[in-house]
Amino acid sequence: MKGFKQFLLRGNVVDLAVGVVIGAAFTGVVAALVKDILSPLIAAVAKLPDFSDWSFVVNGSKFLYGDFLGALLTFLIAAGAVYFLVVLPMNHLMASVKKQPDPTTQKCLECLSDIPVQARRCKFCAAPSGRAASATS
Repeated sequence: MKGFKQFLLRGNVVDLAVGVVIGAAFTGVVAALVKDILSPLIAAVAKLPDFSDWSFVVNGSKFLYGDFLGALLTFLIAAGAVYFLVVLPMNHLMASVKKQPDPTTQKCLECLSDIPVQARRCKFCAAPSGRAASATS
């Protein structure tokens, strides 16, 4: 039971749980936006009272494609919000962080991996580092 408790209290499990709860709440908000605001707006432009009632019947089976369009619209809005409010800012932030080279590392001349500046040899290919090569010459 102790190991299970440690697993549950690790940071990434708690973060994931919070993300799921926030995501569920956000989905409810987006669904309400589509159902209560965008659907009537689209229906007003199309001169129909509500496009969620759009359907057709084949052999007695009713296909509610208007309801599907509402769900698709909800998904597209949620995906767009996540992309523009989370993914793009994070990509921008990561790009600005990556532009600054790490002053504590250098590139290995042989395999191009990052190694500490103080290292005499690369830990990946065992080639002498630039510092060690220039010190021996």
